[in-house]
Amino acid sequence: MTVFLAIRPILCVCLLSSFIIIIIIYRLSRYQANQQHPEAQHMMSYHSLGHYADGYMEEPVMAELSVHREPLENQEPFYHTVTPVKKKRGRPAKQQVVDKEVKEEMDEVEAAKKAKRVLNRFNGMSVAEVMAKTLPDVLAYNLDILIIGINPGLLSAYKGRHYPNPGNHFWKCLFLSGLTEQQLNYMHDQSLPEKYSIGFTNMVERTTPGSKDLSSKEIREGGRQLLEKLQKYKPLIAAFNGKGIYEIFCKEIFGVKGKNLEFGLQPYKIPDTETVCFLMPSSSPRCAQFPRAQDKVHFYIKLKELRDQMKGLTPNGEVLETQYSFDLQLAKEDAKRMAIKEEQVDPEYESCSGLHDGVSIFISGESSSSPVQPGSIPFVCVCVCVCVCVCVCVALKTINPTIN
Repeated sequence: MTVFLAIRPILCVCLLSSFIIIIIIYRLSRYQANQQHPEAQHMMSYHSLGHYADGYMEEPVMAELSVHREPLENQEPFYHTVTPVKKKRGRPAKQQVVDKEVKEEMDEVEAAKKAKRVLNRFNGMSVAEVMAKTLPDVLAYNLDILIIGINPGLLSAYKGRHYPNPGNHFWKCLFLSGLTEQQLNYMHDQSLPEKYSIGFTNMVERTTPGSKDLSSKEIREGGRQLLEKLQKYKPLIAAFNGKGIYEIFCKEIFGVKGKNLEFGLQPYKIPDTETVCFLMPSSSPRCAQFPRAQDKVHFYIKLKELRDQMKGLTPNGEVLETQYSFDLQLAKEDAKRMAIKEEQVDPEYESCSGLHDGVSIFISGESSSSPVQPGSIPFVCVCVCVCVCVCVCVALKTINPTIN
């Protein structure tokens, strides 16, 4: 008992000093963590303050909304009734008449500009004059492919070429599928029969702004004229550029309603010939089912394969093989190295799960999986405890030398 009373001041001093040292170290670590990651402290204070700030602002409003109060008898309502304004009788104001005249003049100017744009589009020709023109067929006997359209458009009739619209996907798909060796345009349509054995024709010869301007009688008559052309020139494949064309042709010639048609090779041949029918989506950019050129290239590739198959052309059988090996262990090591690299580069790697996890890491000063390193808080606390124990042992030894 006397020994404990003798060393009690020393123990008190040691414990107090160790407690002060731990508090100082904890404060320093918090300060360092805030300096390294100021955004976490900022967001923490923002959330804590925002909660109370929003609460104080929203509580009166919610109270007003949730409680229904009956108006007092003498209290006036907070809204005001709007009395309708009676329209004045008589003639309209002079300003209204002037505004109406200005609007009519602007409409006339806009109509004149539109007509001028149409004239400039066809180099001074009117739409009626362009519609009077026709588009000649590009035909030859025994072609490989005959492209069949519905009827000439205004630009085709004006230029006298097939598919001249720059937005049309025909020439692009023709090149991307390999049917032509280079990118061509409408200026090359006359050379296609001799060079690539590809021709052009239409079901109806009359030029219109759109296919909707054609009557059903014209289309039926055009189907019969198309049959005569196919029986005369006997192409290998009759490629219909659009589903609507083939539906009408199928009903008129084969007597079959073309419902639920699928693109590609069709089951019917042209009567008295060996010509097969091939259906592909319209090359127009207005085709809703296939709006882009890359959506239509597949059917042009199938058309080329059908042509090669019917002509007995065998594709090149040489296939280049690539040696490929896969090592699971190397893949795991690479994945581990990449994870370590991300952890070193990205300071928010460990706090990606949420703000509170990141703040707890910043406060503790270490990750749960990281070892105790010199300079960390646990290491310093252990050192302080060891020093206190050593001081107590020295004090006991000094007071009572007989203690071992």
